[in-house]
Amino acid sequence: MNKEQNSPNNNEKRDSTKGVKFNLFDHKFNANPYPTYHGLRNEDPVHRYFVGGDWIVTRYADVKAVLKSSCVSTDDRPKSIQERNKYFLHKEKNLDTLAYTTSRFLFYMNPPDHTRLRGLVGKGFSSVVVERMRPHIQEIVNELLDKVRHKGSMDIVAELASPLSVSVISKLLGIPKEAQQQLHQWTNVLSRILDPLVSLKEYEAMNQATEEIQEYLRTLIAAREKEPQEDFISNLIAAKDQSDRLSQKELLAICTLLFGAGEETTGNTIGNGMLALLQHPNQMEQLKREPTMIQSAVEEVIRYDSAIQMLTRIATDNIEIGNQTIKAGEKIVLCLGAANRDPAQFPNPDELNINREHNQHVAFADSIHYCLGAPLARLETQIAINTLIQTFPNLKLASNKQEWKKSIVIRGLKSLSVSFTN
Repeated sequence: MNKEQNSPNNNEKRDSTKGVKFNLFDHKFNANPYPTYHGLRNEDPVHRYFVGGDWIVTRYADVKAVLKSSCVSTDDRPKSIQERNKYFLHKEKNLDTLAYTTSRFLFYMNPPDHTRLRGLVGKGFSSVVVERMRPHIQEIVNELLDKVRHKGSMDIVAELASPLSVSVISKLLGIPKEAQQQLHQWTNVLSRILDPLVSLKEYEAMNQATEEIQEYLRTLIAAREKEPQEDFISNLIAAKDQSDRLSQKELLAICTLLFGAGEETTGNTIGNGMLALLQHPNQMEQLKREPTMIQSAVEEVIRYDSAIQMLTRIATDNIEIGNQTIKAGEKIVLCLGAANRDPAQFPNPDELNINREHNQHVAFADSIHYCLGAPLARLETQIAINTLIQTFPNLKLASNKQEWKKSIVIRGLKSLSVSFTN
């Protein structure tokens, strides 16, 4: 173990048989979780976090097996949010909007409800539909880079990754430009929904943001019901499956999910990917020379530093993982970021290698909960990175010290400052 893992901390749990120390909330873990992942994978790959606590799974084969298992269900976060209502002294204060909305988020749903909703929504994210957006995505990237061309510097997160992802998901849904920044602010509040140990005050803020998002969306949906457009919201209104139509509450929840998830994770993927390339100049140079390598390069940066680091599952039956028996009702935290650096699956996993073959990473999960927006995230990232490094071929990091968003589940940079010459 390294010094980071050996430093004393009252919140850390020590496994007396394995000698492992692991603290999800350590700022050093937030800055770089990979040394900790390697330590756990080597010493205690199915790790009990505190006595009677969650199980932390770090090996690729184990993570993949649980993602495909029929003996697990998704996280019960919506139920736990609803139970928080008991802490309010006045009945008029509650988290009902947030609880219902998250219960319709696909990554918190199980069959048969998940099967129904995914079937109704999934058509809008087919590879054919996504490919039609290529010219629009390219146009947005060109416009964003033109705005900074004269400056000789830029913040890749604030001036490319974030506005691109907001613009693209807004275009898909049919959200007008004047509303995009406000929706971005609301969903930025809501992004904390994935993290553990969220305070009641934060849940109140998320509930308020959700109510405000949906108040705006009700007006937009009403307009689309009267005059349908060529956008995803109009398609969702008309969506049917065996005469089963989305209710308005379901429609509001799905639009909230699509805007928030589409904006947050894709923006982080672009930022993380560009940082990885800037820190590996030989790989950057190869991609400049061989832009047709972009698909392989994007799969590699997604593996190397995944925007979603963890998913939670609940055992619905006793399940064997590694040499541990996990009992029904216990929580299993799947460390996607750790699985994507497992040397048993990826040779030299801590090296960025855009030529990597058989790159079957789990950054987008797997099985029935494989990320619905993965094709769109891939396309945006490919266009953004390729255009950026071809437009400004001498990009350099402005600082070697980066600040990461304070989140356990979502991994993304607060900013990424670079310099360049025209």
